[in-house]
Amino acid sequence: MEESIQIQVGKRIQKIRSEKKISQQDLAAKCNFEKSNLSRLEAGRANATLSTLEIVSKALEINTIELFKFND
Repeated sequence: MEESIQIQVGKRIQKIRSEKKISQQDLAAKCNFEKSNLSRLEAGRANATLSTLEIVSKALEINTIELFKFND
């Protein structure tokens, strides 16, 4: 069964954050989120709004569309 887009986006956020060597705590602070909220987002347990994804992508210094590139 294919993973939901929510889980796929969460995994992308986690992968990009790890590649950039940013801790979950630091990314949460950059986004002005609670660490627990970012954790839920990465785990695919939070249904992010487009504005939330825009905030995260800006903090990661990537285009928002990068969060939707699952087949790399």
